Amino acid sequence: MDKNITDKIIQLAGLELKNSLCVEVGPGPGLLTRSILDKGARNVVAVEKDPRFVPTLEQLQDASEGRFNVILGDMLEIDHKEIVQRGLSLDSNADKQIEAFEHVHLLGNLPFSVATPLLIQWLHLLAAKQGIFTSPHVTMSLMFQKEVGLRIIAPASNTERGRLSVVAQSICDAFKIYGVPSSSFVPRPKVDAMVVQLRPLAKPLLKSSLGMLEHVARFSFMKRRKMLARIFKDWDPKYVALLEECEIDPTLRPQDVSTEKFCNLAQLIEQRGIRLP
Repeated sequence: MDKNITDKIIQLAGLELKNSLCVEVGPGPGLLTRSILDKGARNVVAVEKDPRFVPTLEQLQDASEGRFNVILGDMLEIDHKEIVQRGLSLDSNADKQIEAFEHVHLLGNLPFSVATPLLIQWLHLLAAKQGIFTSPHVTMSLMFQKEVGLRIIAPASNTERGRLSVVAQSICDAFKIYGVPSSSFVPRPKVDAMVVQLRPLAKPLLKSSLGMLEHVARFSFMKRRKMLARIFKDWDPKYVALLEECEIDPTLRPQDVSTEKFCNLAQLIEQRGIRLP
């Protein structure tokens, strides 16, 4: 990507740089990393899985005046305590003025093959206030394949809406901050990309475990073209009444139901110990 684009992404991300940790996932050759550092970030830790990029990133680390550290590892498996400790141990915090980060910014151009599993894992950690998500203020500014980004931000009655929309929007405000055409990449992929920002809701809509909401949404959207009444009747006719208890119109299709109503439904199913298929 052109550095003008990565600079624009960081500008639009609106990073709070005081008492903050920037965590970049999959930095590759470090173009986005340079934009983060050029913005003035003092504490930056990157997690890179591909060892081929480490020498380049280590050069950037040496030139960063103690503001950047790279970890070779898989973000799906890494212990988040190591990330935070690396941030606290940077030379930029040599005076130990920061004992815990008030702000954490999670950034990255996510590999298309693992983007959804990564986001789901982070949403579960956010809901449980675990890992890097224990900080008081967390934002995620992430690049996805455009169609995935559209699913994440899709409101009710949008054709792109699905399980990912409901799960993400139950605890976050999710919105597009930048569109990146495929022509911006070398080699050029077949699809465009989108940068989505997710900010935790002050009052989350989630009322059950996130796992239950995810299960309810997955079950409902498996037959997305059918009305909810038919979906629940095919499961067990007696459970159609659950929709009415949650004031969900049973003639609606899954994509037309608000995130709040899905959260109410997941709460009811979980409270009653009902096992979904």
